[in-house]
Amino acid sequence: MTDKSQSDTNLSKNMLYNDKINQKKAEIAHSETNEKLLDADLEYILNEEEKLKEKLKDSSHLNRFTTDVGLFISLVKDYSQGNYRTVPYKSIAAVVAGLVYILNPLDIIPDFIPVIGYIDDAIIIAFCLKMVEKDLQTYQVWKEAQTATDSNIDTKADKEANTDTDTDAETSTEMPSA
Repeated sequence: MTDKSQSDTNLSKNMLYNDKINQKKAEIAHSETNEKLLDADLEYILNEEEKLKEKLKDSSHLNRFTTDVGLFISLVKDYSQGNYRTVPYKSIAAVVAGLVYILNPLDIIPDFIPVIGYIDDAIIIAFCLKMVEKDLQTYQVWKEAQTATDSNIDTKADKEANTDTDTDAETSTEMPSA
């Protein structure tokens, strides 16, 4: 191999390596921007939780999604608090986008239009559910396990408190006679 062809090969490798580095830098910058946007949307959803629940209650079209949206909100809370981070970014982004869409009264079909105003919201929820179904089921199993663990801890603490109270009661009744 000649020096010229060796130099060209090394140059090509360096250019390819630099392209990969630049691509990775762009991905990181894009990811950081997405995280900031996601954090802002998470905060918005958490602040508007009651409004979301009220909207579900008021609409017959959205009423059937109450449990699912409640699970969405729970997922958003656990994600934002750092309790549950194993959900893929695309899934949490889909859930957040769906909830933000539902909160927006001026969407594709404005909510103030009688009868059909909530149909687009129902379609968006159904679409989000389809997108994140598997991840939502995984979260639900995790959430149920957490609830069971918390319940067991509470039960154990209650038993210990009762045992302490029983012990105190026994101790106070056994007074030495003078």
